[in-house]
Amino acid sequence: MSDDNPHSGNGSSKTLMEKIVQVFTGEPKNKEELVEVLNDAQDRDLIKPATKQMLEGVLEVSDMRVRDIMIPRSHMVTIDIEQSVSEFLPTVLESAHSRFPVINDDIDHIEGVLLAKDLLAYGFNADAAEVSLKDIIRPAIIIPESKKVEPLLKEFRQQRYHMAVVVDEYGGVSGLVTIEDILELIVGEIEDEHDDMLEREIRHLSGNVYQVKALTEIDNFNEYFNAGFNEEEADTIGGIVIHQFGHMPNRGESINILGFEFKVVSADKRRIQQLQVAVPKDHEVNGKLADDR
Repeated sequence: MSDDNPHSGNGSSKTLMEKIVQVFTGEPKNKEELVEVLNDAQDRDLIKPATKQMLEGVLEVSDMRVRDIMIPRSHMVTIDIEQSVSEFLPTVLESAHSRFPVINDDIDHIEGVLLAKDLLAYGFNADAAEVSLKDIIRPAIIIPESKKVEPLLKEFRQQRYHMAVVVDEYGGVSGLVTIEDILELIVGEIEDEHDDMLEREIRHLSGNVYQVKALTEIDNFNEYFNAGFNEEEADTIGGIVIHQFGHMPNRGESINILGFEFKVVSADKRRIQQLQVAVPKDHEVNGKLADDR
């Protein structure tokens, strides 16, 4: 397809991005202009909102490093390699995770990764001997904090692993990252059979920090966070945040409202998409203290 004639070639074989670019006489010169192209394409009904969200997610991921999305070490759920099944099984069941870093004495000494499914062969075999973690753990993938998220996703897919342990420049464990963490940045919250509507709008990240969709209705936000935001001031929590800023905030801007720290995670010139919310210490969230979650 020629750069001078965007309409040349076989129209049926054009990619989605080629069709979008055809609508405009000029080419976007930076990411902000490209986002405006996507906004205009959605307004013209050329792409669906979900498609636009995914494209914006891809743009965001291209700038991110692992340190921006990892689960910090203080909130990693680990198993000690010397633990027996009876000792670590409650951890597996309560967390509902599928993969667990296995440590030796402390978190900076990762021996490997336990896949919960690898325990099934022992759980349904009455004659099986007591399982030894050393015999069933898989190698841990170690990556630096500075690694870019985009190539990591490619490695996850090509090498068929789903979790990596993140280390700092001194070799100490900083946290972990999963393929689901990256995919959710692109396609939004990945739902499972345990999710309900409210959980799809509000995602617990770690400690007292949550990711919240800007379009979450005020009454839902108040219910989940035991908060008292005025439902007459705006319909959504994003509306409350914009009203308090007094302008359309850029990505990365923060503001404190009623003790809640709101940070804009994703936004364009017309709307906020995602917020990161730090809940006040010792504040009850969904029936539990925020620090205890």
